[in-house]
Amino acid sequence: MTRRRAPRPAGEAFRVVRDQAAPKTGLAAVQAAWTAALGERLAEVATPVSERAGTLTVECADGVWAQELDLMQEQLLERLREELGERAPAVLRFRVARGS
Repeated sequence: MTRRRAPRPAGEAFRVVRDQAAPKTGLAAVQAAWTAALGERLAEVATPVSERAGTLTVECADGVWAQELDLMQEQLLERLREELGERAPAVLRFRVARGS
């Protein structure tokens, strides 16, 4: 009779797969971390739509949200830095979503 080997931890395998599937562009990285960094409520009203030269453009549900989030920019950038490290944008630009 052979002894069964103990199951191996899957954590390392998951980390390897996650790292291989990690977003390759700055925008994709921000989009993947957006809800975790900002929280559910803010993520519902603001969506990152483009990134160029360190400036992330975010579309907001309306002008009031765009203005409010602009005032919170430093706090939001800090949260993004915590999630993304050096891949975080340097500047956030807010605009009203088309069709809003």
